[in-house]
Amino acid sequence: MQLDPQMKTLLDQLAGAEAKPFHAGSPQEVRAGINALIGLVAGAPEKVAKVEDRKIPGPGGQIPVRIYTPAGSAPMGALVYFHGGGWVVGDLETHDVLCRSLANGAGCVTVSVDYRLAPESRFPAAPEDSYAATKWVADNAAALGVDAKRVAVGGDSAGGNLAAVVAQMARDRGGPQIKFQLLIYPATDWAHESASQREFTADGYILSRADMVWFYGHYMNTDADRTNPYFSPACAKSLAGLPPAYVMTCEVDPLRDEGEAYADALRKAGVAVKSKRYAGVCHGFVMMPGVIDAAKGALAECCAELRGAIGR
Repeated sequence: MQLDPQMKTLLDQLAGAEAKPFHAGSPQEVRAGINALIGLVAGAPEKVAKVEDRKIPGPGGQIPVRIYTPAGSAPMGALVYFHGGGWVVGDLETHDVLCRSLANGAGCVTVSVDYRLAPESRFPAAPEDSYAATKWVADNAAALGVDAKRVAVGGDSAGGNLAAVVAQMARDRGGPQIKFQLLIYPATDWAHESASQREFTADGYILSRADMVWFYGHYMNTDADRTNPYFSPACAKSLAGLPPAYVMTCEVDPLRDEGEAYADALRKAGVAVKSKRYAGVCHGFVMMPGVIDAAKGALAECCAELRGAIGR
């Protein structure tokens, strides 16, 4: 394993600052730590033609969303985006820079969803909120300047898990129609048994196996959740009939192999899939275009895939 030089510089800085691993903190400490880190690495936010914060109805009360509408004529495709953070961390602010880049780069209305977090709201709060928000976008497409036939779901890490899950829920529940899924280093399987889960047990590479055990521990409601496909999408009895996908993974990541295995399983089920592994970078790198050039290339790739799938 050869680390990207910019990635190595960041890891050395975090080690020098004695940054605590996620699994050594409380949810409140981890939230504060992530917010501080993103402020250092995300880079400058792009201007988007229109940005609007709203609250929409959800199964557990109102769900805050942020709607990014780029320049261009309606109707546009839409991306419903679920932020990463292990179902415990993250909000509209942590992913603001990323969602602005996706809206502009893909030329699509991007709706960032502030779903309920664990441990205050455990499974299935996050997927049910995420599904409700996706249905709301489809149901209100005309008012949003969106073509209801060109709605994609996407997310990074735990958000990639939620995007994969919402695609399954929409298939299982008879709608809404999802055109595409953008899965950025998604968590797909609770089991922690892949080769990359065993490879990245040490702290110091952003995310470790112990961190994932910690996140899942806060998110899980009962042991039965582990094999629920809306918790571990890899456990679905069938992946047939799901929308085309772009699955991005990165080399230095305990979630690498389960993301790639999910891409392979989708292919075997007859789903059109493109996948790419980014070498030398750690989990979360897409959030770091301010300090890691590979993140800019990865974002451009995501935007190109979205344009191909939900563009005009």
